[in-house]
Amino acid sequence: MTYSAIAYIHNDFREKFGIPRQSGLIDQVTSTIIFEEKYRNADAVRGLEEFSHLWLIWEFSKGFASRGETGGFSATVRPPRLGGNERKGVWATRSPNRPNPIGLSCVEIVSVEPNTSDGPVITVRGADLMDGTPILDIKPYIAYADARPEAACSYASAAPDMNTLKVEGTSLLPDTDEKEAIIAVLSGDPRPGYQEDEEREYGLSYGSYNIRFRVSSDVLTITQVTEIT
Repeated sequence: MTYSAIAYIHNDFREKFGIPRQSGLIDQVTSTIIFEEKYRNADAVRGLEEFSHLWLIWEFSKGFASRGETGGFSATVRPPRLGGNERKGVWATRSPNRPNPIGLSCVEIVSVEPNTSDGPVITVRGADLMDGTPILDIKPYIAYADARPEAACSYASAAPDMNTLKVEGTSLLPDTDEKEAIIAVLSGDPRPGYQEDEEREYGLSYGSYNIRFRVSSDVLTITQVTEIT
């Protein structure tokens, strides 16, 4: 089977670290979807503005490596939601470590611009994809078919609290449009679920900046902000 990207997503997530663990968790982050030249046809997005949400089918790339890419097959993985200490079957998780590097995300449509210098451009909110991720397909979200409020979801029965940390040192952040999104990403605790070392300093690259920080209890303190050149 051979597939090719129909589009690529563009946003401020320059690396895997800091990306929300599921789509729709951080609404402050917006992304644009720009189609490959072959698919830059305004007719292809006709009617899309009548929907509020999209399904994105995409390929793990860059900082993500699937089992199929690294070789071998692991029947179990350690979900971050369980602290990285408990194993679950790979089919019972959304881990990127799977035989085929395919992701599925539901995002909110902000705008659909059929005619730009880059062809049709879709702006979305709440994506959990890294900048430059290839999109394999786009489908509208259909509420009556796609929503199942009665579904049992095991260890993921409730959305994680995305305001778990109080962020201090925000005065170090640039006074730009990126500031609100950076604070939202940090307050959601970008650290892996199994890391709680209060002495460790972490680095998050977002947009044009690298943010260094430490976490003690429920307080995240920004220690340094440098512009990426």
